[in-house]
Amino acid sequence: MTEAGAAPGPPTPPRGRFGRWRDQALALGWLVVVWILLWGDVNVGNLIGGLLVGSAVLLFFPLPAVSFGGRLRPGALLAFACRFVVELVSASLHVARIAVQPGYRPRGAIIAVTLRVPTDLNLALTAEAVSLVPGTLIIEVDRDTSTLYLHVLDTHGPADLALSRERTLDVERRIVRAVGSAAELRRVEPDPAEKGNSQ
Repeated sequence: MTEAGAAPGPPTPPRGRFGRWRDQALALGWLVVVWILLWGDVNVGNLIGGLLVGSAVLLFFPLPAVSFGGRLRPGALLAFACRFVVELVSASLHVARIAVQPGYRPRGAIIAVTLRVPTDLNLALTAEAVSLVPGTLIIEVDRDTSTLYLHVLDTHGPADLALSRERTLDVERRIVRAVGSAAELRRVEPDPAEKGNSQ
């Protein structure tokens, strides 16, 4: 029974065999993408290796069921990929400059970023995307509160920490734009009234 005045939520449709196969296919696809990114080279060997390793992971180390209730948006997915490549190159150059700069000792910091979409899929995708960028490392994930704990390289003060948090939330926003549901999208997009007041 629901409480007085509370509207009952929509019934959750049972996940059939097709839903389970779809979720497994999506998980395998992301594992293959991560495998190729780790090797840094797109070729047939890495593709086959990613499929074999991803299939073995899903077979011998089954993950908790993660239901995909979003919608794939090709335009937003392409925008995410292009922005990710730009950030990857920029961060790589920044880390390389630090490595060859004589006598420079970068300061690191650990920050906590609580994501706005508390789903396992969003948590995993955001953590993977953030950790693949040089200079940022995921050191712990709190699944209960959807919080990422990151080690950030080369920080000089509170402004840099705030910028790192905003970049992480921006990664989450772009991922939800690419594969999230309409309800998840409303969680990460700024309220139009707030946007108007900030201008």
